[in-house]
Amino acid sequence: MAVEGVKAAVGLMSGTSMDGIDAAVVNTDGERVFGFGPAQTLVYDDGFRDRLRAVLGVDPDDSDESQAVAEELTHLHAEAVKRLLGDNDLKADAIDAIGFHGHTVIHKPDRGITRQIGDGALLARETGIPVVSDFRAADVAGGGQGAPLAPLYHAALTRNLDKPLAVLNLGGVANVTWISPDGGLVAFDSGPGNALIDDWVRENGEGDMDTPMDKDGRLAHAGAVIEDALAELLDDPYFARAYPKSLDRGAFDPAPVKGLSLADGAATLTAFTARTVEKAVHILPAPPNRWLVCGGGRRNPALMAALRGLLLQPVEPAEMAGWQGDALEAQAFAYLAVRSLKGLPLSLPGTTGVTQPTTGGVLHRPDGS
Repeated sequence: MAVEGVKAAVGLMSGTSMDGIDAAVVNTDGERVFGFGPAQTLVYDDGFRDRLRAVLGVDPDDSDESQAVAEELTHLHAEAVKRLLGDNDLKADAIDAIGFHGHTVIHKPDRGITRQIGDGALLARETGIPVVSDFRAADVAGGGQGAPLAPLYHAALTRNLDKPLAVLNLGGVANVTWISPDGGLVAFDSGPGNALIDDWVRENGEGDMDTPMDKDGRLAHAGAVIEDALAELLDDPYFARAYPKSLDRGAFDPAPVKGLSLADGAATLTAFTARTVEKAVHILPAPPNRWLVCGGGRRNPALMAALRGLLLQPVEPAEMAGWQGDALEAQAFAYLAVRSLKGLPLSLPGTTGVTQPTTGGVLHRPDGS
């Protein structure tokens, strides 16, 4: 039986790990989640990943190269949507909206700047589906950090779970959503996620390594944490700052691990991510009774073991709550797209520091109207 106001939306996420585009369908009225549809990932090839990495930190308004990458990125997102629908026998007219995050190339919230590349109007034309994009700009204009934006989706998913509860997203950057028993939200970026580990392996890995990541945490398990290097990494004022706060992918200098062996560097950077999550606990309103972990980092046994050794509460992959851990960020932007269409807030003072609950997003229709 159809529920009035429920829409089917596709969410798209190209995250800071730069591994590809996650695409997922969610059925929602913008407040509750009524069901998950299919989800899949379009993996970037090495050439595009290198082109994307080359425009990080570059103002897209000042760079022909960045604009070319933005167009290519948009075409890849259109391909991801078409594959998702085609592989699952879904028609474009069955989808009410696409939530298109784009890819963040600059995030400097202390200067009121966040920039994502990607052309929402082009994506709408290519897919024939209305597209909501530019999710972060209104929040930054309202005094917010522009990130993280997934917490309202996390809150919707946890309606029937015991609280206080924390959702930890281990993407390229790590972020925490803390949800109180009465549904109150606190959220912030806790520190590095997988990005430093991935970059370390990419830059120092042996030629026969097939992926730029510490697959299954094997390097970290084989290595030793070099405490002097870890202490230097942790000596950053960011970790003691009160929320709201958020990070750019390149916020932390990995210089302290320079010269270490491949395995010791991976072990030390893995410990760095885990220790920064532990530090985040000290600024939360109260310890959560459970951690649910999403993002690629939950598949790193070394990182999950480090977290379980440091945190006093159970640390579980998102699947333990019946969620799709790889799709959660994409699903969040499907959910936010529907909220945007209904004029509902995308961010709150407790999640980004915005002065008041703030909606956002720009709607692009396929016919350009």
